[in-house]
Amino acid sequence: MKQTESREPAAAHSAARIDTIDGLREHLQWAIELEHATLPPYLCALYSLDPERNPEAVEVVSSVFSEEMLHLALAANLLNAVGGGPRLDPARMLPPHPRPLPHGDRSLELSLLPFGVEALEMFLRIERPAPPGAAAEGDQYETIGQFYAAVEQGLRHLCDRLGEQAVFSGDPARQLGAGHFRHTAGKLVVVRDLASALAALEEIVEQGEGTSRGEVWDGDQDVFHPDRDEVGHYYRFQELRIGRRYRRGDTPQSGPTGEAVAVDWAGVRPMRRNPRLADHAPGSAIRTAQEEFNQTYGDILHLLEQAFNGNPRLLRVAVATMYQLKAQAQALMRLPDDDGTTAGPTFEYVESDPRRWDAGDEQRIVVLSNGPYIVFGGVPLRRKTKIVSAENNALTWKTGEALETEQTYALCRCGHSGTKPFCDGTHAAIGFDGTETAGERPYRELQHVHDGVGISAQRVGELCVHAAFCIGRTRPIAEMLADTDDSDVRSDIMGRIDHCPSGSYSYALQRGGDTIEADLPRAVSVLEEEDGLAGALWVTGGVPVLRADGRPLEARNRMTLCRCGHSANKPLCDGTHRKIGFREEPPAGDHRQGTAPAAARETRDETTSAT
Repeated sequence: MKQTESREPAAAHSAARIDTIDGLREHLQWAIELEHATLPPYLCALYSLDPERNPEAVEVVSSVFSEEMLHLALAANLLNAVGGGPRLDPARMLPPHPRPLPHGDRSLELSLLPFGVEALEMFLRIERPAPPGAAAEGDQYETIGQFYAAVEQGLRHLCDRLGEQAVFSGDPARQLGAGHFRHTAGKLVVVRDLASALAALEEIVEQGEGTSRGEVWDGDQDVFHPDRDEVGHYYRFQELRIGRRYRRGDTPQSGPTGEAVAVDWAGVRPMRRNPRLADHAPGSAIRTAQEEFNQTYGDILHLLEQAFNGNPRLLRVAVATMYQLKAQAQALMRLPDDDGTTAGPTFEYVESDPRRWDAGDEQRIVVLSNGPYIVFGGVPLRRKTKIVSAENNALTWKTGEALETEQTYALCRCGHSGTKPFCDGTHAAIGFDGTETAGERPYRELQHVHDGVGISAQRVGELCVHAAFCIGRTRPIAEMLADTDDSDVRSDIMGRIDHCPSGSYSYALQRGGDTIEADLPRAVSVLEEEDGLAGALWVTGGVPVLRADGRPLEARNRMTLCRCGHSANKPLCDGTHRKIGFREEPPAGDHRQGTAPAAARETRDETTSAT
């Protein structure tokens, strides 16, 4: 079915037509919640499958999950197009299971189950096509197709009454396009007007239930088998239940009559049905693993919300975080539970107190576990280049170009992104270990103090990044302190310390006095050192930095964060980038840096890989 053949349900079928822009926005937020609600059940079934014993079932469930992610993005595009703001991070997104589809038929319960006959029956009920001639339904819809028919009816009605320009009033910059989402054979439609909105709705409905002509095909090629046409979600699950594939000529009435589909019903991890945190004592191995999973899933929802609200580059970070989610879920399903089953993920909401995200628009940097730095609050990003003498002695820093960013952006921490300094998700593909090892003792407890005349130099060696301003053109600061009765020597020492990016060196006018700091702006600077070496991320002005577990690092006027991925003092830089010759662009023929994104791009479906 193409756009010109789009359905237009009779107005008489709808008891409560969407009649206002606010009502349309409300229904499109329900669409986001509806598409999200399918994800936890699909993921539980997918993670429970043994991929060696059930490769075909893995392909089916993972392809459906990937397309549900596409539908989520399409629903966000629709809501953004009409001036709304997608929400994925409120508590109502994750009510306890079993639960109904949001605003849907209350008799349909979504449960967290291992793959099996019961799970398949639930999936078939979720994806069930609307009966021929079924009424459009908004609240308490019977099928997803009927719900989207109500949205389509509302869009047409409002465009007729108000005009397309009044309906599609959203910021076009918030639209996600093919450049942001390449994870299925479907199309991520940029929504700007009624025609593109109808195309987005068509993509959602046809991938779920096949075309409205009563065919089983969804109009795309099979993502795993490009030589085949793809069937809708409902019919993919029918193939697993019946054990045969659909082939040309098959209909919903005939059922699949093609080649056999092998399903090993015993090749499944026996995950506990609808697990809950409350099933296990705080501090137990299962409870701790479930809490870590929930934190990661919360991270994904938050990143998606940011991506859908004006920060589209974060979509790839969200997808990459699914690799971590997959590993955590599979580790859970290896833990025996006390009833003969294994543990499983609970998908419970993490309350605001222990979460590092909840600070509104406040400027801050959050370290993502084994992932990038997420920079909130529009912190300016710029480049700084070290200026050196002919003898390669460090002289000063030159501020260069400001880099264009979104309000929230992600900076590479693994050193392998193909879009440095920004993250492109490669950390997940290479299995980056970002374990944080930096100590937590405050600067004052670690500092070594060396007094001179009219100056007291303070140094914490653990923070040194070997930028070499303390060495000087003639002799190091430690030796110069003996001559500080000369005001020129004192001034030279002060200037060198002010240029120390990590704040390893600081100074006061007397021992125990107030530390004197340069007046530095709140910013992140991407450092380039001599000979084109790529240095640290220089955080200035006291921008707060939070560890992956949410605990803050000591706030300081100067701080350097590792971006080569090799520091032994993560997340802080320790100068290892100099030892390994780290650069933003690898030397010709060097395949160690920057090549992982290409491998990831060659993967037909990054979301499928992550799940």
